[in-house]
Amino acid sequence: MKSIVILISGRGSNMEALLQARLPARTAAVISNRPEAAGLALASSRGVTTEVVDHRAFEARERFDAALTERIERARPDLVVLAGFMRVLGDEFVRHFEGRLLNIHPSLLPLFPGLHTHRRALAAGVRVHGCSVHFVTTHLDGGPIVIQAAVPVLLGDSEETLAARVLAQEHRIYPQAVRWFLEGRLHFGADGRLVVDAPEDAGGFLIAPALSQAEAND
Repeated sequence: MKSIVILISGRGSNMEALLQARLPARTAAVISNRPEAAGLALASSRGVTTEVVDHRAFEARERFDAALTERIERARPDLVVLAGFMRVLGDEFVRHFEGRLLNIHPSLLPLFPGLHTHRRALAAGVRVHGCSVHFVTTHLDGGPIVIQAAVPVLLGDSEETLAARVLAQEHRIYPQAVRWFLEGRLHFGADGRLVVDAPEDAGGFLIAPALSQAEAND
């Protein structure tokens, strides 16, 4: 059976969605860069091995990245999944795990890479927002996109209400993307572009949930 390692920094809601998804893989470890991350207790309660590699214990980012790499490789995962991991990883780390490192970002990439995506979406006045699962490359939030989900931006939305709507879709598409990887459905063509060999019932590569009547009236 294939295995995954999940990296978190906080509450671990995307990690929980992955653990609940009954993926065809063993979660070899959940690792956090913060010992106070609430997701560690949740993972432990599910019988998953947890560990902390505290970035504050390292004077240089490169040393933290090296220690994190060493700990991940002890688990020998087929895939490393960033689930709310709030550290920018160095180029050497990214290149080491190239092709087996996934992230979820709370925007419809390439729009709004980086932080504060919901605030920036509201400020820009976009009518549609969402989230993207992508392979991690040395270009911040610029790796090949696997799947996206779009949500409406409603009149009167705050950062918090918009974030909650997006998060619900993150929990939907991240397990789907990881499942595709584990099933060998993600391939890179000769031109370097990602090809997704998805089953017909997968729902496509862009999920756009219909508005409820209550939302449509807002």
